[in-house]
Amino acid sequence: MLGFDGIPASVDWSLYGGAEDVAPSQRKYLESIERRRQSRINTASSSAASPSSGSRTSHSRFEASKTAASTVPGHSSSASSSSSITESEGQGSRTTTPATSDAEGDDMEDDEAKVEAATNSKRGSAKNTVSPTAPADAPSALRSRRTDTKSSLSTKGSSDASSASSPPGLRWAPEVLPEPQDASEFLWLLTEEPHRTRRAAILKDHPEVRTLMGHEPLTKYVSLAVTLLQLGLAIAFAKWGIHPLDWRFLLTAYVVGGTANQNTFLAIHEITHNLAFKGIRANKLWAILVNAPIGVPYAMMFKRYHIEHHKHLGEDGIDTDLPTKIELMCLKNVLGKAFFATFQIFFYALRPGFVRTQKLTGWHILNIGFQVGLDLLLVRAFGATALWYLIASSFFAGSLHPCAAHFIAEHYMFGGIQQETWSYYGPLNILAYNVGYHNEHHDFPSVPWTRLPALRKMAPEYYDVLPHHTSWPLVTLQFILGSDSGLFSRIKRKPAGTVQIPLSDQ
Repeated sequence: MLGFDGIPASVDWSLYGGAEDVAPSQRKYLESIERRRQSRINTASSSAASPSSGSRTSHSRFEASKTAASTVPGHSSSASSSSSITESEGQGSRTTTPATSDAEGDDMEDDEAKVEAATNSKRGSAKNTVSPTAPADAPSALRSRRTDTKSSLSTKGSSDASSASSPPGLRWAPEVLPEPQDASEFLWLLTEEPHRTRRAAILKDHPEVRTLMGHEPLTKYVSLAVTLLQLGLAIAFAKWGIHPLDWRFLLTAYVVGGTANQNTFLAIHEITHNLAFKGIRANKLWAILVNAPIGVPYAMMFKRYHIEHHKHLGEDGIDTDLPTKIELMCLKNVLGKAFFATFQIFFYALRPGFVRTQKLTGWHILNIGFQVGLDLLLVRAFGATALWYLIASSFFAGSLHPCAAHFIAEHYMFGGIQQETWSYYGPLNILAYNVGYHNEHHDFPSVPWTRLPALRKMAPEYYDVLPHHTSWPLVTLQFILGSDSGLFSRIKRKPAGTVQIPLSDQ
């Protein structure tokens, strides 16, 4: 339940992987965030209502929403604002703060991330261009690029129309509308990402979903076993004197190491959501430990960026999962897309430094110190081959590897279908902590990997209507060879509190 002063009366941390209320010391911080957010919304709404005479307001990509003055299109009228506040319990906020400050210390780091994620205050009553027949809480009609494609995805049960009489989940079924291909620009939208609204609707219709939330003890055992496997193989190759360019080394690094380190990436992803232990510190320490086979310090930097990816999905300049304009312009054709898919691990590692840097905290330093110390120990005790095995495994884990396809499958659009998040329900989920259940994960980040299939079964009317991928490897092939997808196939939006459309899209 949210207080009408914009401060959570009692934050349900179970939605985010914790179990505490807002600390009294945080209330002033929350109040300042709320005041700034409301000020931005009021300013943006006024600007949208009275555009300057010299500005252009129409563009084919925005015909369905160019008159929108709201930053929260999931709630379409003031008449429903009161009920929407109650129904949105536990949803994340969309505040546009600068790069998160760590001046308050390491303990504040998680408090800020979780408090902001749980601060779903009054959404305002700004109106939204929703179809007269659409449900009141449905997102605005969205637009896609094209319809003619051969795709490795399933649209069984999906619909491109929704009405007040439709089953609840159909309001989120994506539309497939023809639009000229434009591989030189992203798809800029004024609409809110769908997960908050769908989360509230599912919690209303299926309150039993809350029973799925909480940590999964199995995660720490699986992640520890994979860590020991990789360190053991690294030491073995060093002792056997096998050269890093030997085919046996490379084959093992690809088949075993690439799969194991991709599994470790996703173990850290689970731990980032505090789903391995009950306590925040325990999760952080374990993430640093299982970071060992990656070869480079990764866990603590990933934690902050990934929390922002959830809170600000698709927001330009905040969500570092989004390709940059430079990447888009340089990697347009088949060769460019193949280069991106082959070396995507480097794009994900380096892009944040150009988009949104972080300040180092004690946890970052501990992560760096432990990893560098372990690497030096391996090299000194067993030789450089041990470290090369770990580095090669991490490279393959983020390259043309079947499991690495999830990086592309999760949020790129395919087949002219305007859907921001995609799921995959195939067998490779066994190796990847069920990360293929990605719509489910974004709707409920605090449901651990072992219970995501149960979440889908609890609310089939919400998930069975959504198109989903049927093969990760085919996703990579389609991304590289298909004309309907590429780096341009990502939805972007301006940060919350603004309705400005980039000049190139006006």
